[in-house]
Amino acid sequence: MPNSSGPHWLLLRGLARESRHWGDFIPQLQATFPDAQITLLDLPGTGRYYQEISPNTIAAITHQVRAHALAQGCLQQPVNLLALSLGAMVAWEWMQCYPEDIATSTLMNTSFASLSPFYQRLRWQSYHRFISLVLTGHVKQREEKILQLTSNNYPANSSVILDWEKIQSEQPISFKNSLQQIRAAASYKPSDTKPPCPVLLLNSTQDRLVSPRCSKAIQQQWQLELRSHPSAGHDLTLDAGDWVAMQLKDWLRKL
Repeated sequence: MPNSSGPHWLLLRGLARESRHWGDFIPQLQATFPDAQITLLDLPGTGRYYQEISPNTIAAITHQVRAHALAQGCLQQPVNLLALSLGAMVAWEWMQCYPEDIATSTLMNTSFASLSPFYQRLRWQSYHRFISLVLTGHVKQREEKILQLTSNNYPANSSVILDWEKIQSEQPISFKNSLQQIRAAASYKPSDTKPPCPVLLLNSTQDRLVSPRCSKAIQQQWQLELRSHPSAGHDLTLDAGDWVAMQLKDWLRKL
């Protein structure tokens, strides 16, 4: 069991995903930080909150997520945030609004509307794939298309499709909530204030959903550290979970 005196990680997933989508990365992270406490937070409209309506701004989503963290007793001491894509936008907003909550933050494959054009935030080469999965009514086929878009290790990762189908059947993420999250992500323009805590950026140079230039733009704007994986897809912890865990360990050690 993780030691309560060790570091506390809070994890946030991305668009139309919930905490169970972290999959095998959680034991990888726990093995890397055996004394850590790991808490998986669901965004409004996903996971345990799938019957709620998601707000359509990152600010409102952040306030709800923080309220959930407070209710679970997660913020008794500063935490390490680890967040992917839309979840990383929430993490950034959290750092700016409640800096006292956060010890460090690691943002993976994310983007801000104020720094990157829309055709980089959702790469134009993937428009047809994105439209196709939105229009797919069959759950298993839709999850397979999501995997094909977000993972560069398909079909090696194809075993997760059944897990994802089960998640969607038990706690379905509605089309409306997906749209609400898309609206929130598309319009997110954070303030120019640099967060006071250390921030690490991780991205995938072969991300087919979000251009790696988006992380580079954030890195240049605030002079943050950026580490890039050469072959993983958008779902960085699925394709390269061990790599992510080792980057976190190395970065924290150097801090």
